[in-house]
Amino acid sequence: MAPGIINDPPSEELATQSSKAEFPPTLYRNVDEASLREKTERHLLYYGTSFNKDVICGAKGLYIYTASGHKILDWTSGQMSCLLGHGHPEIVKTIADHAANLDHLFSGMVSPPVISLGERLCNLLPHGLGKAFFLSTGGESNEAAIKMAKVFTGKFEIVGLGASWHGVTAQALGTQYHFGRKGQGPLMPGMHMLPQPNAYRSVFRRTDGSYDWEAELEYGWRMIDMASCGSLAACIVEPIQSSAGMHVLPTGYLKALKKHCEQRGMLLIVDEAQTGVGRCGDLMAIIHDDVVPDILTLSKTLGNGLPLSAVVTSAEIERVCMERDYCFYTTHVNDPLPAAVGDKVLEIVVRDNLVSHSKDLGNVLYAGLKKLESRYGCIGDIRGRGLMAGIEIVADRSTKQPDLDVAKRIGNKAYELGVWANLSSHPSFGGTFRIAPPITITREQLEFGLEVLEKAFAATPGSQPLY
Repeated sequence: MAPGIINDPPSEELATQSSKAEFPPTLYRNVDEASLREKTERHLLYYGTSFNKDVICGAKGLYIYTASGHKILDWTSGQMSCLLGHGHPEIVKTIADHAANLDHLFSGMVSPPVISLGERLCNLLPHGLGKAFFLSTGGESNEAAIKMAKVFTGKFEIVGLGASWHGVTAQALGTQYHFGRKGQGPLMPGMHMLPQPNAYRSVFRRTDGSYDWEAELEYGWRMIDMASCGSLAACIVEPIQSSAGMHVLPTGYLKALKKHCEQRGMLLIVDEAQTGVGRCGDLMAIIHDDVVPDILTLSKTLGNGLPLSAVVTSAEIERVCMERDYCFYTTHVNDPLPAAVGDKVLEIVVRDNLVSHSKDLGNVLYAGLKKLESRYGCIGDIRGRGLMAGIEIVADRSTKQPDLDVAKRIGNKAYELGVWANLSSHPSFGGTFRIAPPITITREQLEFGLEVLEKAFAATPGSQPLY
């Protein structure tokens, strides 16, 4: 099949080919799914989402398997994290070796895998990002970065972008404007919001109708300057706003944002939880944008599914923070086992040229999704970069009214046919599919996934076929 080409709606053979397969070796081959569902309802506490109906009992390569044997191509890399796929043999060996020999230490101790990860990571990053420490989750790394910015600057106000997602701990949540702010009373003081850079829906337009992000950004900073009490410490931003619906920052936006920060004596924090380590066709999105932030945070992709995150900054910021008694001392800071995994992930990504692979297959993915857009009127917008893409579903292209019901039915059909492309049912996500497969995906697997999506759209009433 030529790059990005989607044939006429595929035959019913796809459903059989994709959804039923020999169950892989697993710890949970013969489980009572009905009993497990009942125990889920009885014992597992709600934490903000409803569980999917299927119990997942296996994960291997690019596929996950349900208790009933349904084989599903995982186009979200778990929670956007399994960059190299599930059960990568070198990652499995690294985990086993360190679980047996060097797993967890007192937080003040240092070990070879932590030193190696720090060296490898910093040597891959632009000059000015030469000092790192390692935590567990993205929210934790953002919490640490925000505290670092406050200690370094001696100020406390933090700026985030509308529709952002940075975590659910106190300071990270304070800069998060997508969801989760309500219900707990006052958030951290001094938090401000810039307008979401949404090229598809922004009201800031030039006379030719194109998106005027410069005017929008200037407007946002004017509002913040009026609201600020004069203690602006940092701005935190994602290069691609994934939870917001896979919105890519416009070309030049990150550079302009850094200039605004410098003019106000603020630090720039870039959160590359999902964009980092090759996902978007560059090793880091900051390299694509030619911007060196004051602090970089990583998570998700760095640990290939294990809890691992990083805070990376300059020696000068470290020096000042040390003088001012900066502290982010946690139980699992610089743990050897996850650090060894992160070190191995970086080794594999560089060794196997997976950054260029991600870029090349990203072009195939984008061409295939644009072909879908030309065939189904319910697709309002296609966006993304590399192997990170979004498909926004609308009821009408002229009004851009979201169609959550049609989006959900398309997603359910794709899942039934053997492809999982994350679509949150929560209205805040706006009916956008978020696609981020492991960057080890083959061209054949990618084209198969595109065929399955085509069939899901073709089989769903309301998809507005244009052929």
